[in-house]
Amino acid sequence: MPPPAPGEVRIRVKALGLNRAEALMRAGTYIESPALPSGLGLEAAGIVDAVGAGVEDVAPGDAVSIVPPVSMARWPAYGELINVPAALVVRHPPSLGWEAAAALWMAYLTAYGALIDIARLGKGDFVVVTAASSSVGLAAIQLAKLVGAIPIAVTRTSAKRQALLAQGAAHVVATAEEDLGARLAAIAGAQGVRVVLDAVGGPIFEPLAAAMSRGGILIEYGGLSSEPTPFPLFAALSKSLTLRGYLVHEILADPARLAAATAFIRQGLAAGALRPVVARTFAFDEIVEAHRYLESNQQFGKIVVTV
Repeated sequence: MPPPAPGEVRIRVKALGLNRAEALMRAGTYIESPALPSGLGLEAAGIVDAVGAGVEDVAPGDAVSIVPPVSMARWPAYGELINVPAALVVRHPPSLGWEAAAALWMAYLTAYGALIDIARLGKGDFVVVTAASSSVGLAAIQLAKLVGAIPIAVTRTSAKRQALLAQGAAHVVATAEEDLGARLAAIAGAQGVRVVLDAVGGPIFEPLAAAMSRGGILIEYGGLSSEPTPFPLFAALSKSLTLRGYLVHEILADPARLAAATAFIRQGLAAGALRPVVARTFAFDEIVEAHRYLESNQQFGKIVVTV
């Protein structure tokens, strides 16, 4: 293991947070194409083992977690010891254990960037969150509730309805059992849905757009559906909608926006309004099984691997 370079921190990893991005990169379908052999991983929590020249904000022995790097090929998190830029290292709130700390930053930074930084979600706004039982979906529901918005959780079946309501969803719509457009119209009424946070795409795109209010914004951050995604032309024209692609890299690459995001999230954690949800924990030598579980879509919240 090389020593940390100037501006780097070496961390003895205690826990890893798994993300779908890692499965996509492993399969060769991610936005980043690594040169093989390559590492994987975007999230970790652990103890500072050593610091490189010029690092002053953390010291050996500090408990820290990492903000996801822009490139996991360059800064992979899967490992017992990892070197990462000091700018990515955060002292997480002491109330969090290793598993929760490893489940924190990707989900909450993604949700914050979309809902707070871009959409300016506020009190009384209806917001639709698809893939609601994912770690990002649950973070989005909690953030929406924190700012006084009305989160509508969209999921495939009603199996997770009660769990989503317990996490703060005001309404739950099961797309395999209900008409999405009709339910959203009944819930939001004449006011309409001002913000949609969608990770799915595909056929639900049109009923989502149809339920939106004039001047609403639909933020697309994924593409889980294997079916074509139609462009909702007439809804976009008649309602002056904004349809926007989004990656968390927008926040990660902007120091001022990242600082605002981490401060907001830390305040929410301290107040007890935000709390990472861990679906299941695996041991490090069960990483294959952990990835298989990730790809099964059975989880409610974050999958964590302990090292």
